[in-house]
Parts: sequence; structure tokens; C-alpha cells
Amino acid sequence: MAFTPQVSVVVPTFARPSLVTRAVRSVLAQTATDIEVIVVVDGPDAATGAALAEIGDPRVRVVELPGRGGAPNARNTGIREARAPWTALLDDDDEWLPTKLAVQFDVARRSRVSSPVVASRLINKTPRAEFVLPRRLPEPGEPISEYLTVRRGLFHGDGFIQTSTIMAPTELLRRVPFTVGLRRQQELDWTVRATGHPDVELVFAAEPLVLWHQDEDRPRISLSSPWEAQLAWLQGIRPLITPRAYAAITMSIISSMAAPTRSLRVFRLLLAEARRHGSPGLVDYLTFAQIWLIPPALRHRVRDRILARRTVRPAPPSATASPSAAIPVATELGADVGR
Repeated sequence: MAFTPQVSVVVPTFARPSLVTRAVRSVLAQTATDIEVIVVVDGPDAATGAALAEIGDPRVRVVELPGRGGAPNARNTGIREARAPWTALLDDDDEWLPTKLAVQFDVARRSRVSSPVVASRLINKTPRAEFVLPRRLPEPGEPISEYLTVRRGLFHGDGFIQTSTIMAPTELLRRVPFTVGLRRQQELDWTVRATGHPDVELVFAAEPLVLWHQDEDRPRISLSSPWEAQLAWLQGIRPLITPRAYAAITMSIISSMAAPTRSLRVFRLLLAEARRHGSPGLVDYLTFAQIWLIPPALRHRVRDRILARRTVRPAPPSATASPSAAIPVATELGADVGR
């Protein structure tokens, strides 16, 4: 009889054998052992195949694609290959803490809907510091698009979701695939589209369960996307998000990508876009100004220095804690995560 795991873990990768083997080993070290690991290699890559073969665990399955298609396409391929009722996602340069899946299954069992999207907090590790994101969890009735995008301080990170934290029903991930060709904000795009379905709810494990390695000296596709393409994406999902979220994305995420142009024309275009189709608040205007006026490297240094000094990691909740109960994590501070 064929083995049917409880959860399939999908890991897209290409040409990073040391990183992907670290990621896969963090999955195999989970306290929840009824799993399969599907590593989707995004194109011919003999070194990665050889490194994964050395792990020697029958729960690891490698799918090699014939050519490069990008991370969203690789994730979708892995999800189609999944044999379990649940699928969890892991980027090849991140790691899971050992209880990640076990805690998320406990959260899923307490969900009120048939298709919960279960995320968690994470530990953001940069070359200079580490801190916990998101700083708060969604409030009852809060639109998910606003939770994920609207800032309460000058920097990003109050509400947040990252791909390596996501576990969801395999059926849902097939019903709502990742957008192929989208190079940034893949998890935001997917979450907004998925939670638009009436049987879906975003719920959180309150403790950090993922190590998010932000090595800013290593090339990252997610940091090189042209702002014009991202603006076109935003315009396409406008019916799915609130005006407040539209303004926040335009004036923070897209502006952080466009600011290196130092173009007054682009500055004016994005400001007009946010005001025409969105509903910006004071924090949005202040964020917009600091993104255009302060060099990114300086913003990152200030962010890390502040958060390394003041952020307190949340303690693990008790077994009876509400999965959506927020734990204070330096809520007065901001985190300019790569922006």
C-alpha cells in the first residue's frame, strides 16, 4: 500500500546545494514525522541532486524541471506532486524550528473554517541583528490586506506573512496556485487571493517557528524586481484589497523598489496613484518620504540597531492559548524588512 503522509513539504531550489540541504534537514528534524519532502529543482542542476542524495532519507523526493520557471512555478509543481492532505512551503534558504509542523497542526485543529491557512511568526536573521516578525497578529474583523500592508509606524513588519511559514490544505493550494512570473510579494498575492474564498481563514501560531535568513550580501531575486511590473501586479489585484492597503503598498513596497531611480517623475506618479485609487494616511506619507529621502543601507542599519536592542521574543503560548492571540513584540517599533 502506498504511503500517504500527513503533510507534504515543498521546497523550490536552484544552484544552492548547501542551503537547500540545510533547509531539508530542518524538515527531517521535525517532531511531526509523518511527512514527505518534495524538492523541486528549477532546472538542470547536478550539484543539488548529488547533495540531496547524500541525505539518504526515503521521505525526500526530488523533482527536476527541464528549464527555469521561477519559484512560483516550482511551488505549483511541487503542490501538484503532493500526496498529503496538507502542504507546507519552505524556501531553500530558510529553516524550520523542530516543532513548527506540530504547533501548526494544533492551530489548524482549532480553526473555525474548513480551509485554514496556518502561518506563524518567524525570527528574521540579518547580518547585524535578529528580531521577531510579525510584531502583532490580526485583530478580529481586520481586513487581511490591511493587516499585511498598513503600517502603524514608519517601518514594515506590524503585520506580515512569509512563504516559509505557510501551511494550508493541498486542495486549497491547487485551487489557488501561485502567480507564475511574479517576482516579489508572492506570499502577499497568494494570501489575498486565497482568503477571498469563503471557506478560508488566515490563522497564526503565536510563537516564531521559522528562521528567515536575510543575507543581504547574497543575491536575491526578490530584491531585484522592476517596480513597473510590481505596479502592474498591484493594479491587477486592486478589486481584492482595500483602499488603505492599496495606498500602503504603493507608498511603501513599490516605492522602495522605485526610489533608487531618484526620478521626480516616478515619485509623482506613485504619489498620484496612491491618492487616486487608495486612501493614504499620515504614516503612509511619512513612510513614502523616508523611503525616497533616506538611502536603503542607512534605513537597514537603523532598523537593526533599534530592534536588536529592544525586541523581545514572544514566549511559546500554552496549549490552550488562542491561535490568534497577539503577543506583544516591540509593537512601538518598526522593521524595514528589505525595504
